[in-house]
Amino acid sequence: MFNTRVLESILIPLGALLASALIFAVFLSALGKSPATFLSLVWTGGFSSWFSIQNALQRAAPLILTGLAFAIPARIGLTLLGAEGAVVIGGFSAAVVAIPLVTAGLPAAFVWLVMAVAAMAVGAAWVGLAGWLKHHRGVNETISSLLLTYIAIAIVSFLIEGPFRDPGSANKPSTMPLGTDYRIGGMFDSSVHWGLAAGLFLSVALWVLMARTPFGFAARMTGGNLRAAQGQGLPVGRLLVACCAIAGACAGVAGFFEIAAIHGQANASLAAGYGFTGILVAFLARHNPLAVVPVAILFGALEASGGLVQRRMEMPDATMLVLQGIIFIVLLVSDTMYGRLPFLNPDRSGARR
Repeated sequence: MFNTRVLESILIPLGALLASALIFAVFLSALGKSPATFLSLVWTGGFSSWFSIQNALQRAAPLILTGLAFAIPARIGLTLLGAEGAVVIGGFSAAVVAIPLVTAGLPAAFVWLVMAVAAMAVGAAWVGLAGWLKHHRGVNETISSLLLTYIAIAIVSFLIEGPFRDPGSANKPSTMPLGTDYRIGGMFDSSVHWGLAAGLFLSVALWVLMARTPFGFAARMTGGNLRAAQGQGLPVGRLLVACCAIAGACAGVAGFFEIAAIHGQANASLAAGYGFTGILVAFLARHNPLAVVPVAILFGALEASGGLVQRRMEMPDATMLVLQGIIFIVLLVSDTMYGRLPFLNPDRSGARR
């Protein structure tokens, strides 16, 4: 049974990817474009050189973190769409708390620590609210977390354009810039920032938490059968809120690195859609924290090659979004295949005959 489940968790997502590629190839052919050229450009833009690999890894870093932000609540049976909001409000919090510290000239390492803690705390509180509403008021966590995302973006936009706006940001409202001395550089003389290392560390840590600890066992039991978990006396409410808070903290870390390593200040660029793409990453990884990493790198390569595809094939910038949408739909459909593959479930196929 264990081997069958493992094989299904590998074969069905791979089959979904292959089916998505075939559908997208038909889409490209209908537009008069070459699918082979598209694949070649994706390889060139994502993996063909050290420069392209660095570009793909840099884009994969926030996707690992937002993928974890969807995967961990999913293990307890929750469908949270709030990672995008936590990235935005976490990143904004990091930028705001840094302003007085940078003005006072405190050491960069201390400023980064405060920024990271602020981003994680605010992100955890924001997404944890959806878990609290789920447990104490029975509010659907999917709807509440999605609405919280839009509320977070609206609040941050108001604050950036209002009380926290840098007077020098004339055309693009932003908070005060950190300055070059307070920007996090790349790892080992590369352009890949330390957000990738944070994502790898959290992937391993959260896999251990969910697979090797009593907390993870209780969370998985709750996700498998809520009534049974309640009957066993498990603290279901605290587990729900804790998993949501962990998810928000992961997304908050993504927001921190977007500020400290990429933008240097909070502005509208924080809402880049990483939270929504992370949902797709987590789905394809079957909510496994370790599997989130390679899937995020794959999607990082797709995003890194987007500009090249646009220029060489003269296609709109939304081409990659079309591909992501096809993958998402096919993945949802492929979920119905679990337990129904005849060559992995001979007893079931025999029962049908």
